[in-house]
Amino acid sequence: MKHAYVFPGQGSQFSGMGKELYETNSLARELFEKANETARFRISDIMFSGSDEDLKQTKVTQPAVFLHSVIQYRTLQGATPDMVAGHSLGEFSALVANNALSFEDGLKLVMVRAGAMQMACELNPSSMAAVLGLDDAKVEEVCKAIQDETGEIVVPANYNCPGQLVISGTTRGIEIAVIRMKEAGAKRALPLPVGGAFHSPLMEPAKGELSAAISSAVFNIPDCPVYQNFTAQAVTDPEVIKKNLVDQLTGAVRWTQTVQQMIADGATNFTEVGPGKVLQGLIGKIDKTVTAASA
Repeated sequence: MKHAYVFPGQGSQFSGMGKELYETNSLARELFEKANETARFRISDIMFSGSDEDLKQTKVTQPAVFLHSVIQYRTLQGATPDMVAGHSLGEFSALVANNALSFEDGLKLVMVRAGAMQMACELNPSSMAAVLGLDDAKVEEVCKAIQDETGEIVVPANYNCPGQLVISGTTRGIEIAVIRMKEAGAKRALPLPVGGAFHSPLMEPAKGELSAAISSAVFNIPDCPVYQNFTAQAVTDPEVIKKNLVDQLTGAVRWTQTVQQMIADGATNFTEVGPGKVLQGLIGKIDKTVTAASA
């Protein structure tokens, strides 16, 4: 019986996130103020009282979700994970939780990542869509057919749980894919309100900046394995962790496969740390035999 801690990604943010932690916990307050210094602006003010629109900007969303997750984790009593994982951005939170990265370095890398991804979004008009009720293999097949026929980029981006796969691509590619997925039998195919095609080749322009920042950051041997999105495998080697973080930008988030591998390696309890309850819902759909709850 092993205890896994998991950390959410972009999309789980909400106005007021972290405010109660700040007001009720002195360690949380200290960490939020340290984050404001590191970020060189009062990101805590946007988290606590900014509008939903303010929080939707990638350059704000990513550090905000990271801070809520990591600071909440730091305030937990007796948190000793046997393994950790994070969904997309959440992988950075997981790496602070298992002490592969320091709090400050984690925040700095997330801010570089967010800025680089925002830049890539502005360079290439692109989007994402959620495909519900279709086998992963069928979604992959439809994406490949669209690419072969049209030259538009359309790829699987987030394997969230069986029957829920998010695709990424050019604006035109996603428009075609939404129609084709429904024709292929999807219950729903919904364009998502995001700024660009995350986890696709269209994020290639962001790789150089993130890679340079990761190369210069200090990565330690973690206290427990991190199961990374890019490979869905347990990793403890800092050099492999760094490579997978860079490859994750343009590669799919294999969340279904990650959770399945964690369960195969003995995980029976999952604790989600951070804003929202998205991951525990997905874990319940991936395997009903395990327990998943909020911190």
